[in-house]
Amino acid sequence: MINTILFDLDSTLLCMDQDEFVKVYFGRLCAYMAQYGWEPQSLGKVIWGCVGAMIKNQEPIRNDIVFWQTFEALTGRKKEDVEEGFTEFYEKDFPKVCVVAQKMEESAAIIRVLKEKGYRLALATNPLFPQIATHSRVQWAGMEPTDFEWITTYENSHYCKPSPKYYQEVMEVLGVQPDQCLMVGNDVEEDMCAADLGLQVHLITDYLIDRKNKGIEGYPHSTLAEFLEMAKEMPAV
Repeated sequence: MINTILFDLDSTLLCMDQDEFVKVYFGRLCAYMAQYGWEPQSLGKVIWGCVGAMIKNQEPIRNDIVFWQTFEALTGRKKEDVEEGFTEFYEKDFPKVCVVAQKMEESAAIIRVLKEKGYRLALATNPLFPQIATHSRVQWAGMEPTDFEWITTYENSHYCKPSPKYYQEVMEVLGVQPDQCLMVGNDVEEDMCAADLGLQVHLITDYLIDRKNKGIEGYPHSTLAEFLEMAKEMPAV
């Protein structure tokens, strides 16, 4: 019986164009760090390299450690010498990136309905961001981090989507089995791959991502508004 529901965040519960988000986010980050002597274009390439390293990693090494090990290898500069500037960006400037995002009223309603029914809820967003940035995006979506029992960030996760190890780790943290879980997301490759581990899945089509043109016919799917109506009909646990 399903008693735990995992939700993707970006383009699932939070309305945003992923490409536009990345463009504005990287643009602001690199521009902000210019005051610390970083050349924006060069820094952008470094950050992409760090992101790629986290996605490719299959060893039990925390994502933030992979990020900073890669950063130091690519730049020759130590984490302790540069981390303060990045933290300052996330505190002061990252909130401005919200201009590319829009709250979807159904999101908070879905979470409220499912919590009232007794479901355990986790935010299974790809853990490429520090906690401060992830929590900001949760609030952009009209929710609070406390709405979720677990939120994956780069400080608490060792793998990324679409690695099966990412979903295995989330289930281990929550202490649940695949047949107890439903994964809800908008990305055919990154979210629906949870089905390979035995989780039930549901594809949200408002901002569908299907990079490899796999199609959606093989997955239960709906708009977010339709999923809200489904949540209202789900049994209490």
